[in-house]
Order: sequence, then structure tokens, then C-alpha cells
Amino acid sequence: MTISVIFVIVFLSLSFVFIKNALHMFQQNHYELYRYAKWLFNKNNIRFSLTLVYLALMIIECLIFKDIAEILIGLLLSIIFAIYLIVTELDTQYIKPLVITSRVKRQIVLTTILSIILTYAYTRIMPIWLDGFIAIYGPYLLVFLIGALTEPVENLIKKHYEDDAKKILYSMKDLITIGITGSYGKTSTKNIVSSVLGETYYTLMTPASYNTPMGITRTIREMMKPIHEVFVCEISATRVGQVSYLMDFVKPKYGIVTSIGPQHLLTFKTMDNIINEKMRMIEMLPQDGLGIINLDNEFIENYKIKNNVKVVSVGINNKNANYVAKNIEYSKDGSSFTVKLGRRNYTFETCLLGEHNITNLLAAIALAYELGISAKEIVKNVKAVKQVEHRLEVKKINNYTFIDDAFNSNPVGSKMALDVLKMMPGKRVIVTPGMIDLGEKENDYNYEFGNYMKNRADFVILVGEKQTQYIYNGLNDSKYNMKNVLVVKSAKEALAYVYGNFSSKDTILLENDLPDAFSM
Repeated sequence: MTISVIFVIVFLSLSFVFIKNALHMFQQNHYELYRYAKWLFNKNNIRFSLTLVYLALMIIECLIFKDIAEILIGLLLSIIFAIYLIVTELDTQYIKPLVITSRVKRQIVLTTILSIILTYAYTRIMPIWLDGFIAIYGPYLLVFLIGALTEPVENLIKKHYEDDAKKILYSMKDLITIGITGSYGKTSTKNIVSSVLGETYYTLMTPASYNTPMGITRTIREMMKPIHEVFVCEISATRVGQVSYLMDFVKPKYGIVTSIGPQHLLTFKTMDNIINEKMRMIEMLPQDGLGIINLDNEFIENYKIKNNVKVVSVGINNKNANYVAKNIEYSKDGSSFTVKLGRRNYTFETCLLGEHNITNLLAAIALAYELGISAKEIVKNVKAVKQVEHRLEVKKINNYTFIDDAFNSNPVGSKMALDVLKMMPGKRVIVTPGMIDLGEKENDYNYEFGNYMKNRADFVILVGEKQTQYIYNGLNDSKYNMKNVLVVKSAKEALAYVYGNFSSKDTILLENDLPDAFSM
């Protein structure tokens, strides 16, 4: 009994590290148990693989040794394994650290209590060496119980805050409310729309990626003031029903659908589900509202909208759109294009790069014009738009030129980023871990991404051997010079290579920045 108690104390003193990591990964998977399970039991999850090896060694040790030798050797192996995992954990520099919210604090308390109870209970009914496994891997399994137990409480808390946010929002009768959704381009379009309208109106937008119910709730409760005239709200969806829920919450009069494509297929399951969900943005607008759609997107173009609300379209390639960008010119410093507003063509200049940003600007131009802002004022406002952080943002770091496109890469945006890289001076380098969350076709999209790099990138640095295998295959099959392809383990290692082998005259594209839960 004494040894059992010692065993429990030793591992519980170490297990907080595992509790923290388990809840960290749960947070990065949006507190969704299905996504968390996909991460935890992924064959590429090193922690899961090492734990299985540990368990196998403990079973073998149990068969070979008996009595006190079995216990002591098992304890020694368990402590060595636990210390190795803890040192590895403490040495890891996370891309997105755990955010200690009130929700996480509640989870930590509950997980710690359950870990103590379960670990001690196992000493009574299970082989003593198995306590090490429970203490080390138990917190990861406990997350499933924690998620199930806390969800009703979290829902009640969320409802209280959402109801408070609704009272604030609905009390502002003259507020111009704009909703923006799509598979890609939501955040860029939100920033652009807010910037263009912000030169004329006092505007509030949901910051960063505050595009979930709680993010929108926080924005309204903490930032909205009576002086605001416009509210630009990014609306995200990773599964069916989320756009409808947020439309019913925010009730925008104006809605923009940026583009539709194979994003979050892991949870949406099918493209039809994605299309129908994103187009709820237009279909739930009031009759006196306005919808703006991207007619260059084939999924949007072919969709039959089930709402009589006024809809205007934007496009570059589709000349049937109401607002069309023509005479587009690109340079390393920005873009210019013309748009017909009323009876005249107007030339717009911007520091933004890439065709998709022209489309995003078109949506803002169309909305501003429909709201009654003069064409000359819109031209001036567009010129004042600044680069959007982490979305084809050209920046200088340590005197090196980077194109920061690190936010949530997708099949369309990644190709456009390569097209932008192609026109840059010096050697053109891409650093990427590839794309995720694309369902069954993820490997195909990453293969095409690698295939598309030829003649656009002079040197390729792939982050993560397993994660980037299909990009590597695509490069190889395109007859790319594989001597100019480097595979590294981390972004830190990739940047060290960049600083050691390229100069300030070269251009480095940072394409995507995977959450730690996907960096394997």
C-alpha cells in the first residue's frame, strides 16, 4: 500500500504538465471532441505513439520480472518516460500558446480532481505499473469526460453573455450591420470593408479571428459604443448550422459571401453542405437588405439563391458581374485596376497584392457605392487601405523581405500566393507546412500545391516530413529541381536556414502556419 501511495504522489506531481498539454490541444481543436479525437489518435501523433511503446515495454517487463523487482523496474521506467515527456513539453515553443480563459481554468480544476481520484483508485484494482500510464496519458483521455461534463455549464454561460450582447446590439436602431462569410477571404474582406467604410463612418469590426459566437459576443459587450455607425462582423462556420445561428444572432442587413471551396471538409463532410451553409448569409438577409456575391466562384455562380433580397455581384473573370475589375496591373509594390461606377470608369490603386485581394476590394467598393458613398471618396478610401496582417502582407524582418501569408492556407489562396511570389525580385523562397482540414482530398490538394511551385519558387523549404509528403511528391513529379528542396522539422529551423543561406535581395513566402495540434 505504501508503494502504491508513493507511485500516485510521484505521478500526480508530474501530471500537471500532461493536463496542461491535453487542454491546450483541446482548445486548439475548438473544444470539439470529434476534432480532438482525430488529433489524439492520429498515427502521426508522436505522444500517442510513444505512449503505446511505453505500454508495450511495461507489459514485457511485467512478464519477465516478478514481485518487488516488477514494481521497482516498472516505477523506474515510468519515471524515466514521464520525465522525458515533461522535458520535451517544456522545451517546446508553441506557435499558439494555451490561452488561460475562465473556461480553461474550470477545466484544469476538474481534470486535476478527476486525475487524483482515478489514479488513486487504479492502485486498488489494476497492476501497479499501469498507474504510470494512467497518470501520463489519463489527462488526454479525461478530456472526453471533461468535455461532456462541462458542455451544459459552458452553454449556459455562453447564453447569458450572448443574451447581454443581443440587448446591446438590438438597442442600436440606426446601426449599419454587415455580415461577411465564405470559405476563404473573410478576414481580409472584413478588414478591407472596415477600412473603406471607416473613412466615412465610425466603424467597429470583429477583431482578429473573433468570428465565433463568443468572439462576436465579446466584441459587442466589450467594444461596441453608442457612437458606432457601422458594425462589420465576420461570421465563421466549420459545420452545418453555424452560419444560420450567427445570422439569427447578429441579424445583418448587408451580407457578403467572399468565396466557397473545400475548407473544413473534416467537419462539413461534403461540398454541398459547405455551399448551402455559406449561402445562408444571403438567404437569411431581410427583404430590404443587400447581398454581395463573388461571381468568379463557380459554386456561388451556380447556386440558386432562395431569397428575393437585392443581390449584386463582383468579379474579375466573369464579365456578367455588376462590378467588374478591369485593366489590372500588378507590381511588387501593389496593384491598380478600373471599375465602372455609374456611368464612369474609375481607377483604383492599392498596396495590396494578389488577384483575390482585388476581389475583396471589389466587394468593399460595391458595398460603399450601394450605401451612397461617392465614387471619388471610395477611390480615396481604397488607396488608404493598409495590408492585412498575415494575408499576403509584405514586411521586412531582420532586413529580409517576407510575404507573410501565414493564416490558414487554402487551395485557391496558396496558388495566388505563389503567383505573387513569381513576380518578386531576387531568389524566390517558399516556407510551408502545407494545408490541413481539407477532408479526404487534403493529400490531393497538397500534391497540386507542390506541383504548382515549379517556375514560381526557386527554393522550397517544407516544414514537417510527414505533413508535407504529398507536396514533396508533387514537386518531384513536376520535374522540379529537388536539390532545391529542403525538409526541416520546425519553422524555427526553416528560418535559421533562410537567414544563413539567402540575402536581403531575396523574397521569402511564408505560406500557412499550422496550429500545434497539426504540426507533427
